[in-house]
Amino acid sequence: MNARNLVEVHRRQAERLGPCPALRFKRHGVWHDVTWERYRAESLAAAAALVESGVAPGDRVGVVAENSVDWLIADMAILTAGAVNVPPHAPLTARQIHFQLDDAEVSFLFVSNCVQLDKVLQIRSQLPRVRGIVVFDSLALVGHEDHLSWQAFLQRGRRALPHRAAELARREAALAPDDLATIMYTSGTTGNPKGVMLTHGNLLSNVYATLERSGQQPGDVVLSWLPYTHIYARTIDHYSTLASGVLLCVAESADTLVQDLADVWPTHMASVPRFYEKVLTAVADEDPKMVARRLRDIFGERVNWLSSGGAPLPSPVARAYVDAGVLVLQGYGLTETSPVISFNSKEAYKLDTVGRPLPGVEVMIAADGEVLTRGPHVMKGYWKNAAATAEAIRDGWFYTGDLGELDADGFLKITGRKKELLVLSNGKKIVPAFIEGLLQADPCIDQAMICGEGRNFLT
Repeated sequence: MNARNLVEVHRRQAERLGPCPALRFKRHGVWHDVTWERYRAESLAAAAALVESGVAPGDRVGVVAENSVDWLIADMAILTAGAVNVPPHAPLTARQIHFQLDDAEVSFLFVSNCVQLDKVLQIRSQLPRVRGIVVFDSLALVGHEDHLSWQAFLQRGRRALPHRAAELARREAALAPDDLATIMYTSGTTGNPKGVMLTHGNLLSNVYATLERSGQQPGDVVLSWLPYTHIYARTIDHYSTLASGVLLCVAESADTLVQDLADVWPTHMASVPRFYEKVLTAVADEDPKMVARRLRDIFGERVNWLSSGGAPLPSPVARAYVDAGVLVLQGYGLTETSPVISFNSKEAYKLDTVGRPLPGVEVMIAADGEVLTRGPHVMKGYWKNAAATAEAIRDGWFYTGDLGELDADGFLKITGRKKELLVLSNGKKIVPAFIEGLLQADPCIDQAMICGEGRNFLT
């Protein structure tokens, strides 16, 4: 599909696949399907309600929420209204969320539940631009009836849609590949987080290139559990299945993932290395055949391959899965690159590498070993931060801050990091200098050094 923006992709898939299931989610112990028709209809209704609320093209709309089907529909509604999704990571504190929402000048908010609503209400007086708050869980509104429930918001949109449909069609037609789709804030080694501006063209180019490499087929089933507040799951799970027309199953939670695997029996799933490590530890046995059987039992007979990203996948872990007949393919990227730069494929992979660069993606190793990349996947820049943008993108090349090497077959291997930021095997990013400073504040400690890159703990 050759589309100019993500909204066009959504509309055309709904027209093509109509009554087929697009999304599957679990509620009260029962799995439910959302058809492409309903997915599109609810996104349109929510988009119409946003327009009724005064959201204009280019406005920023915040989503403070954990993964859910409502998150996906709200995202498509924001894009359908021509607006920009700003999704702070759900576990962040009220103060951290405030910085992102205020910096992005968010004018409207979607919130998941009472926990997230409480954070937002703590900072509500410091967000004068926010005109309205919609809450997915209506129970969270008890005592806060001045805000709107998700169902009431959708109902408002359904009433408004007949006289807003033409406006929404105009907004979709006006959305160019270079228009912003999202602003995602990244952790930095110093100072405040930076807002990464990703366009419809950035995301679509990465989706199409990833699909070309992965070979996803109709009839595949993707289980999704990584947070949509990070670009990894947003592109690989959300937008890739949108473009391929593949069924996306939203896991109930990280804690229920093994049960969700047993229920869904997916063909594909993306994860951070820590999950694969934990599962391998749980099935450990002196008999390799027993380990292989247990792994296949957990991931199901339909699994084609699994993907790993967000942190380095230890080679012994990758080898153990391959030996068990469960292929885990490693990739590499950053928020600033939409995110995938390189990825292995089932037909051509090397376990100790992050694969070859995607089609249309250029990779070059600088004289000092830093990995540079160029192509349509590279961000538009950092929000309201021209200096940081100029530092990161020079002569069209994005400087990743990572060290690497390309082998004779074109496979990329990441060998280290130029910047201080530590990435644990569960994907969490740690600023060591901050913790070292806390330790050195103790009169009994003269010097301290934090390490933990690639592990699930700090030392």
